[in-house]
Amino acid sequence: MKGNVEDKRTLRVASVQFESAPGRKEANFRKIEAFVERAARQNVRLIVFPECCITGYWFIRNLSVEVLAQMAEPIFDGPSSLRLIELAKKFRMTIGAGLVEAGPADTFYNSYVVAMSDGSAQRHRKLHAFEHLSIRSGSEFTVFDIPDGFRVGVLICYDCNIIENVRLTALQGAEILIAPHQTGGCRSKNPHLMGVIERRIWENRRADPDAIERELRGDKGRGWLMRWLPSRAHDNGLFLIFSNGVGIDDDEIRTGNAMILDPYGRILAETWKADDDMVIADLDASLLAESSGRRWMRARRPQLYGPLTVPTGKECDTRKLKFEE
Repeated sequence: MKGNVEDKRTLRVASVQFESAPGRKEANFRKIEAFVERAARQNVRLIVFPECCITGYWFIRNLSVEVLAQMAEPIFDGPSSLRLIELAKKFRMTIGAGLVEAGPADTFYNSYVVAMSDGSAQRHRKLHAFEHLSIRSGSEFTVFDIPDGFRVGVLICYDCNIIENVRLTALQGAEILIAPHQTGGCRSKNPHLMGVIERRIWENRRADPDAIERELRGDKGRGWLMRWLPSRAHDNGLFLIFSNGVGIDDDEIRTGNAMILDPYGRILAETWKADDDMVIADLDASLLAESSGRRWMRARRPQLYGPLTVPTGKECDTRKLKFEE
């Protein structure tokens, strides 16, 4: 974990929020391509798009297995992966975007593809999936080097809720956490956890921008994120790129709030725009080595942590937990 405070590496990154059209891959790809072109003009080297932004997200839970199978694609040699790889090569940029993966033997995953400028690609399968009875959870952490000289990890949405996932990603050397989401405005029985945004407020956002801004910046959106998201970056000494859906997502309204945080949990760039949007920041690697989280990780006593791997008997399937909220 030792680093060099004289580390001269920098990286310009972008986080995008956008409203995905359910099942309309071509329409969603046009948005992705437009943002990539815009980012390239501003010398961005890594751009992060939301979870399942290629396929659409929350409508998935109501699909039949047959329709899900028609929409899902293999990763790496499927059309969406190949399109992302070509886009990354064309603009000499690393690009991350999410979709439903068709795995082997009729399995499905909520997956994220990171395509790189050298023509290579990496995949992360969501560790805590719940979107459909036929979508399985992944079982591997995803940490790798990108051509621009940084080591990155990927955790999708609910994965980031579990603090052990972020710590293990950091321990595998991640300096940047790519964190694609579809969150905010979620239905919940818990009065202290987000809550649904009325659709009329979203649809009336241009006539009454203050009303939707209160929702996106309040406890249904940014307010909830601020309770925990900066600590994931701070406590693990890594940059965090939070990308999210915004707007109508089946029967919920996503809250956007795309943001980029530094290893001290400070916000480098953010938006609460009630629309598709992108934020950009320059990451300064010299912040990593002596950040609080990295110093604290050097004080770890792993011999004490064996009980973390012992089941308590209270563990519960993520899907059951999600739909009981």
